[in-house]
Amino acid sequence: MKETKLGKTTLNISAMGLGIMRMCDKTPEEAAAAIDTAYENGINFIDSADIYGQGKSEEVFDQALKLSKVNREDLFIQSKVGIVVSPERSHGSRVFGGRYEFTKDYILNAVDGVLDRMDIDYLDSLLLHRPDFLMDLEGVKEAFDILQAEGKVRFFGVSNFNVEQFKMMQDVVSQPLMFDQLQFGLMHTGMIDTGFNTNVTGTVDANHAQGLMEFLRRKHVTLQAWSPFQYGQFEGTFINNPKFPELNDELENLANKYRVGKNAIAAAWILAWPGQVQMIMGTMTPAHIADSAKGADIKLTRQEWYDLYMAAGHKLP
Repeated sequence: MKETKLGKTTLNISAMGLGIMRMCDKTPEEAAAAIDTAYENGINFIDSADIYGQGKSEEVFDQALKLSKVNREDLFIQSKVGIVVSPERSHGSRVFGGRYEFTKDYILNAVDGVLDRMDIDYLDSLLLHRPDFLMDLEGVKEAFDILQAEGKVRFFGVSNFNVEQFKMMQDVVSQPLMFDQLQFGLMHTGMIDTGFNTNVTGTVDANHAQGLMEFLRRKHVTLQAWSPFQYGQFEGTFINNPKFPELNDELENLANKYRVGKNAIAAAWILAWPGQVQMIMGTMTPAHIADSAKGADIKLTRQEWYDLYMAAGHKLP
């Protein structure tokens, strides 16, 4: 399994991670099979969040890990906190209930909940899930310092942060932010599109992503690509989807060339980015895990990378 750097450290992490969002829908035995398959294919990185299955995914992970052939010490375990899901309160057509929260007490309590559900003593990394517009920066700093001092979290990062949000957080906290977890894949290329279309009239307008990948590369921050095979928000996968015939034809051509499945080619496209990049796969199906993992060892040619980009419906200026 190809590896990538952990932030600015000398440590390496597997270029692919196993996301456990869907683990809440599996039996402990099925989840254990997913963990074992991932580990057998060189994937020792686990990505979670406290909202996955309203905590159930982490509970199933605990049971599955005990059934698996893998020890906790063999894994790099990450979770995310900061999204609060409350019972919805409706008023006419308006719905209230959820929020984001980055406060000292919330972060500390949320991490304790994660550790309890997963039945582990520490997290290898903790990410703040989605930007809280009301974020208490000093509270975040205090929480991070406490979690590090108590040995509950080794490394820290963020998720879905733009450049300025990342800089603002890094200016305050004591620890280097190692990750920014962002949706990225053949059907989520906004961060690339803005770079291609710099100073081009009448093209993509996605200022929220302007310069983000370049910033991460310069600062040696590891980009974690989530939902890499999805299109839209959560509309489904583009793999073998008749809505995307040209892309699937190109994926199949390359899959035949490299003797792998389409998932592996789509993964190889992501991992071709020359910055520090890690792909988080969300499948719980052992066969899909094994196939996707092969993408870490495929080196697409530059032309193949661009051909896939354009087959996905993106244009070069």
